[in-house]
Amino acid sequence: QVQLLESGGGLVQAGGSLRLSCAASGRSFIDYDMAWFRQAPGKEREFVAGIRRTITYYADSAEGRFTISGDNSTSIITLQMNSLKSEDSAVYYCAADPHAPMPRVVASYMYWGQGTQVTVTS
Repeated sequence: QVQLLESGGGLVQAGGSLRLSCAASGRSFIDYDMAWFRQAPGKEREFVAGIRRTITYYADSAEGRFTISGDNSTSIITLQMNSLKSEDSAVYYCAADPHAPMPRVVASYMYWGQGTQVTVTS
């Protein structure tokens, strides 16, 4: 069974950094679409960053500040978040799918983690 487990969330001041990790287990994810989404209270879940093999892509809000990377040997996906802003506060979710037809869309992903809370104080 496929499982995704996020870690690395926490409380940080604006301008600071956090590194989120997603440990994937149950099979090889080398050919999967992997992504990070986030959901703030009262808002819809939104795309943050995605990766398939070496191809990465970002939401406009994350471009230049966040970096997604993957280690196929350990099946761990990381999201390095720098220059954090209060509006980045949300629960961050890791997602995976064998082939996400629209990688920036929530409904494209079959597997989800439980999420990790990120809170940025101003």
